[in-house]
Amino acid sequence: MTELSAPDRTEPTSFVFDNESNAAIAVAVAKYPAGKQASAVLPLLDIVQRQMARHTGSAWVPLVSMDAIAERLDMPPIRVYEIATFYLMFNTKPIGRVHLQVCGTTPCWLRGSDEVAKACRDFTGIKGYGETSEDGLFTLTEVECLGGCVNAPILQVDDDYYEDMNGERTLALLEALRRGERPSRGSTIGRANSAPEGGPMTLLTTPAE
Repeated sequence: MTELSAPDRTEPTSFVFDNESNAAIAVAVAKYPAGKQASAVLPLLDIVQRQMARHTGSAWVPLVSMDAIAERLDMPPIRVYEIATFYLMFNTKPIGRVHLQVCGTTPCWLRGSDEVAKACRDFTGIKGYGETSEDGLFTLTEVECLGGCVNAPILQVDDDYYEDMNGERTLALLEALRRGERPSRGSTIGRANSAPEGGPMTLLTTPAE
C-alpha cells in the first residue's frame, strides 16, 4: 500500500455523467411513474457524489452537476440546490479523500465520542468540524445519530462504520487510513454484530427436540 495523496478539489466548470452513473440513473428513474422523474433527485445526487469520488478522490456535489441533474430530471435547478443543501449526506464543497464523521448524539457522547473527536483533531491537525486537514486528506464532520447506538461510539469513515471506538483505536485507524489501508469495518473490539462484550449471554444452548 502507498500513502494517500491529496484529492483534486478543483471546482469543475462542466459535468458529464460517466457510463457507470448513467447505468445507475436509468435504474433510479425507472422506479418512478412517467412524469414523476424528479422524485429521483436524491439518488442522482448520491450518484454524482460517488462519481466525483471516483474521478477526483473528493466525494462532493459541485454546482454544475446539480444543473446536470436538473436537466436530466426536467426540473428547475433551484429545486436541486434546495435539496442538496438540506441533507447532511451531500457535500456541497470539496472534501478530503477520507471523510471522518463523528456521531455526537447522546448515546455516542455518553460512551466517549468526545475522545474520538479529539483523536481525529490531534491526528489531522483539524481544529473544528467542517474543516479539511492542510494536506487535503481528511475532512472532519459531526453527524447526528447513525443508528448504531448499541456499539457506541461510532466513527463513520466514508460509508463504513467503525464501532466501539476510543481514542487509542481511533488513532490506530487513522494511521492505517493514511497508509492507504482500509481496516475491516464493524466493532473494533471483536464483538459479533451487537452481542455483548465476550459473546452472547443468553440462548447459549439449543433445546432438545
